[in-house]
Amino acid sequence: MLRIKCPFCNGVRDEEEFTFGGPFERQRPSRPAELNDQEWSTYLFTRDNVRGLTLERWRHTFGCRQWFGIERHTENHAITRTFRLDELPREHQNTASTVRLGEKTNETA
Repeated sequence: MLRIKCPFCNGVRDEEEFTFGGPFERQRPSRPAELNDQEWSTYLFTRDNVRGLTLERWRHTFGCRQWFGIERHTENHAITRTFRLDELPREHQNTASTVRLGEKTNETA
């Protein structure tokens, strides 16, 4: 079981109090009504299986109900830090994706 420190409550709690919200950089589709079934399937079920440090969104569901970020190592589940969503660690600011599903980027154009 993970022990998670909520950046709002400033206390370490059991994982059971929290809800996993997915990868930090994953954004909801900007135009959901325009997505076909394959695009929805890709959004809902396709995930990168990152080895090493990753950023994730979590919610303190049975506490303050706030969303926040976690930096966690995927091999040993060690949580290196938690942070409020408006306090993205500086070293990750350029890597957090702002591209939304269905929008063209230089790689997909």
